[in-house]
Amino acid sequence: MSYADSILPEFDQEMASTRKVLERIPDDKLDWKPHPKSNTIGWNAIHLAEIPGWLTIILNTTSLDVAPVDGEPYRFPALGSRDEILERFDQNVAAARQAIIEVKDESLVVPWTLELGGQPVFTMPRAAVIRSMGLNHLIHHRAILLVYLRLNDVPIPGMYGPSGDE
Repeated sequence: MSYADSILPEFDQEMASTRKVLERIPDDKLDWKPHPKSNTIGWNAIHLAEIPGWLTIILNTTSLDVAPVDGEPYRFPALGSRDEILERFDQNVAAARQAIIEVKDESLVVPWTLELGGQPVFTMPRAAVIRSMGLNHLIHHRAILLVYLRLNDVPIPGMYGPSGDE
């Protein structure tokens, strides 16, 4: 079984669940946050829209410096509505899915490094980075967003079965 065959069912399930959550975001709550040290609903939603796009970077490079010393730092796109967030998410999911389909299994053991200002944050085999930075990280921020939605009385969709709202 190829890597793509083994990871795509999970990828598809998690992306579908994430899209259901993003669909629930009220446009008038994008700036809401539960605490001054917390990020907003909009920030978390945009982050969720971007994470699948990182998989394309991971599968096509050996590193990413999110704040290069002599370059522009990574910046989230300015997305001002649920529809813009969903459009970006859908584009990134489609690109990531295609990159997973096209990846050669032997390239998944190649080390990949996340850097900050030229300093390594971590280095792991690509397959591990896909799981941790791609899927696990997405699930983490999706859970945060679900709590934020619950605190705003937005009905929560089911993901691994029905939610308390279904």
